[in-house]
Amino acid sequence: MPPLLFLMILAGGMYSLGEAMPQDEKQRLRKQVVEMFDHAYQNYMDHAYPADELMPLTCRGRVRGLEPSRGDIDDALGKFSLTLIDTLDTLVLLNKTTEFEDAVRRVLSDVRLDNDIVVSVFETNIRVLGGLLGGHSMAMMLKEGGQHMQWYQDELLHMAKDLGLRLLPAFNTSSGLPYPRVNLKYGVRGPETRTGTETDTCTACAGTIILEFAALSRFTGDPVFEAHARRALDFLWEKRQRNSNLVGTTINIHSGEWVRRDSGVGAGIDSYYEYLLKAYILLGDDLFLQRFNIHYASIMKYISQPPLLLDVHIHKPLLPARTWMDSLLAFFPGLQVLKGDIRPAIETHEMLYQVTKKHNFLPEAFTTDFRVHWAQHPLRPEFAESTYFLYKATGDPYYLEAGRTILDNLNRFARVPCGFAAMKDVRTGSHEDRMDSFFLAEMFKYLFLLFAEAEDLPFDVEDYVFTTEAHLLPLSLSMAPHSSTVPSNRTLEEELDDSNFDWTCPNTRLLFPDPAFPRNLREPIRSAVDKSCPRPAPYREPGIGRPPLRAQDFMANNPEHLELLRRMGVSLIHLKDGRVQLVQHATQAVSAVAAEDGVRFMQEMMELSSQQQKEQLPPRAIQIVSHPFFGRVVLTAGPAQFGTDLSKSSTGVRGFVTVAEPYSGCTEITNAEYVQGHIALLQRGQCMFAEKARHIQKAGAIGGIVIDDNEGSSSDTAPLFQMAGDGRSTDDITLPLLFLFHKEGSILLEALKEYREVEVLLSDKARDRGVDVQEVEEGCLTEATTPTSFEPIGQSQSSTVKLVESVPEEVSPSQEEASPMVEDTSPVEEGRPLEEEASPAEAGADLSQPKEDRDSERRKEPERDTDSDSQSVDELLADWQEDLEAFQQMEKDEL
Repeated sequence: MPPLLFLMILAGGMYSLGEAMPQDEKQRLRKQVVEMFDHAYQNYMDHAYPADELMPLTCRGRVRGLEPSRGDIDDALGKFSLTLIDTLDTLVLLNKTTEFEDAVRRVLSDVRLDNDIVVSVFETNIRVLGGLLGGHSMAMMLKEGGQHMQWYQDELLHMAKDLGLRLLPAFNTSSGLPYPRVNLKYGVRGPETRTGTETDTCTACAGTIILEFAALSRFTGDPVFEAHARRALDFLWEKRQRNSNLVGTTINIHSGEWVRRDSGVGAGIDSYYEYLLKAYILLGDDLFLQRFNIHYASIMKYISQPPLLLDVHIHKPLLPARTWMDSLLAFFPGLQVLKGDIRPAIETHEMLYQVTKKHNFLPEAFTTDFRVHWAQHPLRPEFAESTYFLYKATGDPYYLEAGRTILDNLNRFARVPCGFAAMKDVRTGSHEDRMDSFFLAEMFKYLFLLFAEAEDLPFDVEDYVFTTEAHLLPLSLSMAPHSSTVPSNRTLEEELDDSNFDWTCPNTRLLFPDPAFPRNLREPIRSAVDKSCPRPAPYREPGIGRPPLRAQDFMANNPEHLELLRRMGVSLIHLKDGRVQLVQHATQAVSAVAAEDGVRFMQEMMELSSQQQKEQLPPRAIQIVSHPFFGRVVLTAGPAQFGTDLSKSSTGVRGFVTVAEPYSGCTEITNAEYVQGHIALLQRGQCMFAEKARHIQKAGAIGGIVIDDNEGSSSDTAPLFQMAGDGRSTDDITLPLLFLFHKEGSILLEALKEYREVEVLLSDKARDRGVDVQEVEEGCLTEATTPTSFEPIGQSQSSTVKLVESVPEEVSPSQEEASPMVEDTSPVEEGRPLEEEASPAEAGADLSQPKEDRDSERRKEPERDTDSDSQSVDELLADWQEDLEAFQQMEKDEL
């Protein structure tokens, strides 16, 4: 069957289901997409090229090895001008033929592929090999037109083959599944090349090769690439769970055993399913469609719970594997459109759209009741992709409005003077200094196509298939000569009955006899998201034989409580990072009964910690709004459990900052005349947070900011603080109090030192920036945001209990061998770390549970020095030279 038939669905159903968007408005939005692309692309070329990616906050290129490692995410960087290659075919689609020709010449003259560097096979395939092939496709199309690229002699294709040969050594395994990493210069040779030692890979990593490798084989006539990609797909198919017909997330590349047996359509598996269907579309091989249909039937039976898509166990597919979804599954409605299953596509897309409207962007992960699970958003394009495909299938102008929402949010919240910055936390609006290459490769393609008319496009997109990186491969490749010796693992069952599968495309007009049908599907989903609320903590049966001291009543600075702990064999140890550790040793208890009480106390601490993890307050934002910042510096801050609840304030608290004297805020404020009517800056330590708040409130302050005294601490690497009270009523405290780590606090203090009068806004999340993005000059205005990382904390297997600043809520029980230590019974502040909402956690645990997908980031908490109680402001700023560059640049480029 001709593969083109499968794309006919995109041409159907072009009728109005509501009030059509005026043509002049579509044209305005289309031009806005082009302007936004120019802003991102030109800043990459001006400030980053030939580096792989742009760092839009500091206006420089990200060069691997020169910047601090971000873990696996850096495996996409190979010192091959990644963003430029990834953007080649986008330039042509947006009618930037001159820029494309210049970009091709730059790639040919500047890019080297023989670097001694280890890269991800998956990322290099979809971004670099795909980018070179997409660029070659565009160059050939333009050359055939007779006006452009007449000099082109397949140079990009030669580079693509060179890269393909450099990736091939990764496939030298007994299973045919590729190693996840390869050295571009030396291949896979073992530890000496930092490759060949891995045993596991994700399903998508091994199953997202066929489009690029098959295209390379058919462009060059060399069948070796397509053969290796088919062998990998065949092996994955053979290893599927035969009862559920699902695949796991991670597989052993040698034995074929599933390492992670959870199955879904998001991170780790997503593009495996996408490439089965698109391989059929591109290559015309019925085998791929048949396999996809079998998988798809199981997905709809077990994983799809409209509008949700929830992971399940492959051996017990009726059991959910988790209660949250990741943002990568947002591609799936678009894939369902290609399949022709429009109804569930509409439902899932609507759920994603409502979550987007709640948080401005789609959080990296969110729970089944639509709360934030992982708060990052690296400007992923999958939601825009599905929006485009649904509009093409339905013609419903509702999806044009969804596209407008994406554009507006990118401009309002992600746009910075040097490009577009990823969101570190969608709740506060804080930024991360990254602009991934896929933002230019995918986002602007789909948004431009969404608002474009046929006459706006330089070619017919229906003649191409989009790869998972949105690179364009011509459907004519299905007719290209290829070797008949490509091995096939067709089994007898695959040769038999195919009567259950549709081999033709549905007519969308028959799917939607009522023009209001899509709208009727969306309404109940919109209501479900709007009315969602946090689930209550599960009820726990009261225990029997409670110990003399309840965990919820414990105060680390209460001498009576410390004595009770001693009698139960529980030792309290002050750690140098400001936290407190509880360790229980039963043999040190005064009696067997006391030892049992100690065990119960520690168990109760764990339960209390787990329960209170679900009651965490979200982070807050401190936004510098005065000249020359104008709201473009947003610092993520920890909240307090007392004082003004900023989440209930529509305007927040705005005022100028001043340093309180004494800086600790632990005695009566001596500069009350300066503090009055201002937001007071305080240093952490020496007394309770509530006591500080009372002193500045008495002095007439309208708010307070507590800055960590542990030099070097940063919300990038440490759990955010949530400040607790002092064990008594805090109803008398009526002003807001927020907490900043040392690095974020230093930014604020340095701004005060440089500009003397600094005005900030304390709020639940960043407000609209005070500068119209269209009026920002071309200068490199640096946004010095240092937001926190919100990753789930895994259940610690350690029996030690750690508290932040002596707070019981931090504890997880311990029964380790440990010697008792002399406790410091001086008053200490109470606080607890603020972790991700709705993620299972032990507060205070040191073991982060990394997110396992292609963009996973692993961070470690640094050692921190607590010997800084008496430091002056100048001393606090002494080691912060690298961040001063941001402000110096900002001063040069004043608006």
